[in-house]
Amino acid sequence: MKKIGFIDYFLDEWHAQMYPEWIEQASGGSMKVAYAYGKIDSPSGVSNVDWCSARGIELLGSIEEVVEKSDYLIVLSPDHPEFHEELSQLPLRSGKPTYIDKTFAPDRKTALALFELANQHGTPMFSSSALRYAAEFTGIEREGIDAIVSIGPGRFENYSIHQIEPVISLMGSSPERVMSIGTADSPGLLIQFADGRQAEVRHFGEGAPFAMAVNYAAGDSKLIKVESDFFAAFIRDMITFFETGKPKVDPSETVAIITIIEYGLKAMTKPFEWLELRS
Repeated sequence: MKKIGFIDYFLDEWHAQMYPEWIEQASGGSMKVAYAYGKIDSPSGVSNVDWCSARGIELLGSIEEVVEKSDYLIVLSPDHPEFHEELSQLPLRSGKPTYIDKTFAPDRKTALALFELANQHGTPMFSSSALRYAAEFTGIEREGIDAIVSIGPGRFENYSIHQIEPVISLMGSSPERVMSIGTADSPGLLIQFADGRQAEVRHFGEGAPFAMAVNYAAGDSKLIKVESDFFAAFIRDMITFFETGKPKVDPSETVAIITIIEYGLKAMTKPFEWLELRS
């Protein structure tokens, strides 16, 4: 059995709670989350000691120990990407397959630095929103897409990746500029690509589904509402990545996604003005 190590800002969070069971089930018991490290205890939940004790996971005192004992590594901290660079330093030097949870990095500069570090040490690594794996998106025709309008719930800061990830997977990694077109309560971002294609991302209330309207240059269109079990598909791909050391997500797409999020936040301070994406 292959052992997986968690590295987190604090362990009492939803992704860390769900991944162990999903991984063990999807791998048929051939993989198990065995070790964990948390930089701090949850400010509003249970301690790392209690979290691990309740799940039969061994809490280790350092990232070094987790890296040494584990076959595969998962850097979590899904709502605190500002800690990913710190938490990933040793994993990305290890040569062991490493998954870094969403949102991959707080900015383009950090995203590039993480990929460079992994490349320097021959460490297989990838990151993705689970929404990339929704069957409604993976099965759609990509050729000829002219425009996309996407909607979803949550705050732009930590939930925009769930809309931007599918947009980039469908339209490619050549975004050129962004414009804030939303309101304080319903943030919106317009993304223009190098060839003139556009995608609009809108954030509504918690009751909003993940959905998308896709228009094709040929004149037809599709309306998509995500109803498939995208987390199950995501976990299966993570397991394949651990087994093969070969990520399916192109790094250029991940960097493009992070760039859009970074500049999208900047654009919201200057509504209805184009902001060029810097390389």
